[in-house]
Amino acid sequence: MELLPELRIDLLNGWVLLAFFYIVFGILLVIFPKSVVSRLYDRSAWSKRQKIFSAIGKLFILSWFALVILTPLNTGHVVFALGGAIYLLGLLGFVLSLLNFRNTPLDQPITKGLYRISRNPQQVSILLSYLGISIAIGSWVAVILITVGAFMSHIRVMAEERSCLQQYGDSYREYMERVPRYFVFF
Repeated sequence: MELLPELRIDLLNGWVLLAFFYIVFGILLVIFPKSVVSRLYDRSAWSKRQKIFSAIGKLFILSWFALVILTPLNTGHVVFALGGAIYLLGLLGFVLSLLNFRNTPLDQPITKGLYRISRNPQQVSILLSYLGISIAIGSWVAVILITVGAFMSHIRVMAEERSCLQQYGDSYREYMERVPRYFVFF
């Protein structure tokens, strides 16, 4: 791992893993019903402050995207295998959590599948995939950017949970008491 590896445009840069992640995500969005996709992106209950912090967090993620696109994968090194494994674990978790999301009726909170062990498995899985990519390119700067982005994403998670409390009431409050926000860690 280096603080900032050599940047160059190449066919085997981190963009390959990023593109695969978003191709899978795009396919799922296309096959999901429109009602599920709009539920996925509903930000109507967010406060202005939450929207601002979310936007600031996205700036860190966009910086991370640029770095990943311009940094070669560290193939042939142990960090590539480790990063690849973390990336695949995150991608699998993301797909499973989206399928759990899709299969839940719109008038109920999502509490099945990965949502039984985390209230936010999509967010955790995305960040896990991004961390895997950061390790696979061997960049500490990428790890730092994604870590800052993760802290800023916490504001987003809080907004989503507030929105779920407004929409689902006591059933979501009970769910919050039973299930940790970020898997077993918190």
